Amino acid sequence: MKAVVVESFKKFPVLKEVEKPTPGPGEVLLKIAGAGACHSDVAIFNDFESDPNGGLMEPPFILGHENSGWVEEVGPGVTGFNKGDAYLCYGPIGCGHCPPCTRGQDTYCENPQEVGFMANGIGRDGGMAEYMVAPARNLVPLGDDVDPVAAAPLADAGLTPYHAIKRVLPYLDKGGSTALVIGLGGLGLVGVQILKALTGATVIATDMKPEAMAEAEKFGAITVPGGEGQAAKIRELTGGRGVDAVFDFVGAGPTIALGAATVAQRGSLTVVGIAGGEFAWNFFAVPYEVNFSSTYWGTIEELHEVVAMYRAGQIVPAVEKYTLDNALVAYEKLRDGTLSARAVVAPHA
Repeated sequence: MKAVVVESFKKFPVLKEVEKPTPGPGEVLLKIAGAGACHSDVAIFNDFESDPNGGLMEPPFILGHENSGWVEEVGPGVTGFNKGDAYLCYGPIGCGHCPPCTRGQDTYCENPQEVGFMANGIGRDGGMAEYMVAPARNLVPLGDDVDPVAAAPLADAGLTPYHAIKRVLPYLDKGGSTALVIGLGGLGLVGVQILKALTGATVIATDMKPEAMAEAEKFGAITVPGGEGQAAKIRELTGGRGVDAVFDFVGAGPTIALGAATVAQRGSLTVVGIAGGEFAWNFFAVPYEVNFSSTYWGTIEELHEVVAMYRAGQIVPAVEKYTLDNALVAYEKLRDGTLSARAVVAPHA
């Protein structure tokens, strides 16, 4: 079968023929419907000099951690799956027996070295191929009336902002609350939709791209362009008090600094993006008692909730479809910042 393989760090991936996988005990073989291309993939082949996770994402492996597909075959011991049924795949894979894994929090697995990889598409072969093997417990049903190709980004571009927002909902559970979304790429635009669906907060959004801010406005956000006076304009929208909950979907030094400059006292600042920015914290650098934290992906329980929101029409990721033969073009555009939507590769379209 054809697959997009990252062969080493600092090397662009290749499209090549590989052996079609066979499901083992507890596994399901998926015929891939859609595989989303994510900035995390670009970090793997373009930014990292070596594995920052101690051998958990060592090439070579097939890319693709945002995956949907149809059941093709089941491994030994697997029941309850019918061939042709559509599922979304929860990417993270933990040991399955530590306390976080038993709660569906594979992202916090206590035995990652025992597992040997992080997720489908991150250390283990992913879905940027015609077929992919995944643990049966990681599959979330999509139903017959959902386009599995368009739904593929929910596995990360939907789940990651949902998890980040859900964990700080108490900061927005009051009248007159405000939220700020920094960075309006795939995750940020979904984040705006989730905030509007789950809270009554006034949502402020900012980006350097006018077209991205125009999209955010369609979902009900008030936008502030980047540039001079950006922080002051954002604070002005809050009456000078600052924002109750800030979500930085970029994670660069300037965007983290913007979050720190606009968050309210006793507010929340969550860094979701992985641009690797740094912030020189000191007691006076942020307002008093701000919850300043990072976040990572989400749980399988939350992915079920994300799918429910998608089916209800509360979130609609913008996608740009590619064939598998053109998958490397999608990655080139993603690397160069020229994509206008989430690139989804549909191998069987």
